[in-house]
Amino acid sequence: MIAEREVWNEIPLLHVYPEGRKDESLPTAVFFHGHMSAKEHNLHYAYQMAEKGMRVLLPDALLHGEREEGLDEVQMSLRFWEIVLTSIEELAYIHEKIHEKQLAKGEIGVGGTSMGGITTLGALTVYPWIKAAAVMMGAANYVQLAKAQMAQFESKGFKLPITDEERKQMLSTLEQFDATKNKGILNKRPIFFWHGEQDTTVPFSPTYSFFKALKEDYEEVPEHLHFMNEREAGHAVSRPGMLAATEWLARHIAH
Repeated sequence: MIAEREVWNEIPLLHVYPEGRKDESLPTAVFFHGHMSAKEHNLHYAYQMAEKGMRVLLPDALLHGEREEGLDEVQMSLRFWEIVLTSIEELAYIHEKIHEKQLAKGEIGVGGTSMGGITTLGALTVYPWIKAAAVMMGAANYVQLAKAQMAQFESKGFKLPITDEERKQMLSTLEQFDATKNKGILNKRPIFFWHGEQDTTVPFSPTYSFFKALKEDYEEVPEHLHFMNEREAGHAVSRPGMLAATEWLARHIAH
């Protein structure tokens, strides 16, 4: 496996591929990291996929990794949705560049952990070219999650630096990427979910409820939808979960 640092249009990323196959068109995935993390923290996902003959691109999200601007955790949390929406926008450029460079064999897969899983579900609502996805500790309920986050901040005495009108506009924007509002837009694409039942950062129940609602539309092809839950797990993906996710992406992107 080779991991090279590259910068695509000011987006730092790690480009991971099987040794000796850089110039081949390979099954390709883009994998997003979590909040307060960075691209290199998901190298174990990329390693597993590269071992299966895949190419993987690990970008740094806005304000993360090489793009850090010295903000503290509270400041970063206040810009959470700006970061998510920027990653969704930047995925379009990464996708375009992948095909311009003829790196991918067919269409690409997308996955991510935590904030990266949330990003993945939002991207699925706007990019029909995503072939398959792996959502680790993610959530589709953008509007509900944003409201809960704001309520949590305010309950701790923080005054949010936005007006009522700006709040309304933000929720209206997030609704466009909220898959719970229009699950049919996912178009029965293969999606793997992993979630710990004890997760207090991204709650388990809304994501599992979304999966069950999706499953109603997937009756004819249940193998295209899978939810792996672990009863005692919190907000940290287990090794079995990581292996299952990478196997899922390899299987569904390569064929």
